[in-house]
Amino acid sequence: MACLLGIDNGLTVTKAVVFDESGTTLAVCRERVAQSLPRPHHVERDMDGLWDATARAIRTALEQSGRSGSDIVAVAATAHGDGLYLVDCGGAALGPGILSLDSRAGDTLSAWQRTELPEQTLSLSGQQPHVSAPSTLLAWIRDHEPARYARIGHVLGCKDWLRLCLTGELGMDRTEASTAFTDVNTQDYSPALLELLGLSAVQHALPPMLHSASVAGRVTRKAAAVTGLVEGTPVAAGLHDVTASALGIGAHRPDVVGIVAGTYSINEVLSTTPATDPRWFCRSAVRPGQWNNMAISPASATNYDWFIDTLCTAERDAAAADGHSVHEQLAPEISAALARPSTLLYHPYLYGSPHGAVASAGFLGLHGWHGRGDMLAAVLEGIAFNHRVHVDALREGFPARDIRLTGGISRNPRIAQLFADVLGLPVTVSATEEAAAWGAALCAGAAVGLYTDFDADPRPLAALEVRFEPDPTEQAIRERRYRIHQQVAGGLMPHWEALADLEALATQ
Repeated sequence: MACLLGIDNGLTVTKAVVFDESGTTLAVCRERVAQSLPRPHHVERDMDGLWDATARAIRTALEQSGRSGSDIVAVAATAHGDGLYLVDCGGAALGPGILSLDSRAGDTLSAWQRTELPEQTLSLSGQQPHVSAPSTLLAWIRDHEPARYARIGHVLGCKDWLRLCLTGELGMDRTEASTAFTDVNTQDYSPALLELLGLSAVQHALPPMLHSASVAGRVTRKAAAVTGLVEGTPVAAGLHDVTASALGIGAHRPDVVGIVAGTYSINEVLSTTPATDPRWFCRSAVRPGQWNNMAISPASATNYDWFIDTLCTAERDAAAADGHSVHEQLAPEISAALARPSTLLYHPYLYGSPHGAVASAGFLGLHGWHGRGDMLAAVLEGIAFNHRVHVDALREGFPARDIRLTGGISRNPRIAQLFADVLGLPVTVSATEEAAAWGAALCAGAAVGLYTDFDADPRPLAALEVRFEPDPTEQAIRERRYRIHQQVAGGLMPHWEALADLEALATQ
């Protein structure tokens, strides 16, 4: 049976997943990729180190699958969108890759927001600039690192860098290009947009635009030697991981709101016409003539991960040593806390928020009788509340009433039920554990004719899904708590600004 390789690169882990043609996962290998925070607001990674880790993951996944490189008929990658990966004219990394958690360009964005530029870009590109957009970061590099700016040979997304390492070929698919550089109506590169942003000098550096399910190159001899793949294996263009995740769980269609509870709060719905609004990004979908409308903020499960990594290190390490999951260990505490009344609220704004970059995270209503479970329950509830902000906005613009949820925390049925109660809608969770990698693999399979189209998922999706209906009593409780949560957020805005000023004071 033919096999496919899907590569999924997030903000902390790069994964290689081997699937057979029926969609069954044969092996998964995860390699951590170190982040670098050289100074406040700078979140980076070594680009060559990222490729080395990905190559190791591919080789290990092949070994674990029991299949050889010759069994892989096609490969595709997906990765975090936004951020920036620059190479010189020879294709070598031009400094570290910039992750989508980076906020160094805050002053650049603030200066733009004092002008008419955000409204102009919304009309032209379907979105307003944000702090980690490739365009905003390019403007920051132009102003603060002119020597690096002058050496830019090619502007890439993360997955495009990995594909360059695999094939030696440059390219960018439509879902990636629309994060910053395209006309929302034509879905092609927009010279007018680059001129508006003061970035015309890098127009030459935008790579050829490709269909996600087209062959973009073939594995080189050099890449084959380090990955175990066979030289000449076709590599598809791939796609932005937000879109890949929706595709992998059957949510890349107009009647569904797809939710990814990962590092980012990702909420998306497909449309057949462009619809622009400051509350979401109107970006290109995989199929030309369709748009993926994304309401997002960096305020989802990264808060839960931060809590575990910062405050539960002993439990995490002990569970890992015993071959257990710390999440399973903590699940009873979380369930018990969610079932009892609490004054505790949490705003999940460690890295950003729907209220702007100035907002910060925090607990409110904390008392001495609250324990770890109460705090974790508040964190998870705050994450669900943040998703609701975005889902409510999308539902004003689009008729979708079906919710499909993915992400690590969704594997806990109690948390999936929490989402249903907070959103007030049925929530379907797919058993697809590697949704983004599978979305990439679907594109790879379509590129070589294994599937009739990129969304011709061969799996029996209904058998892989569990549906959670809102509980009327719990829904009423969460509704009241959500209203208070949002009122508090609005009242904290001037205080968040004052707190942000303390950072500037400390650096004087």
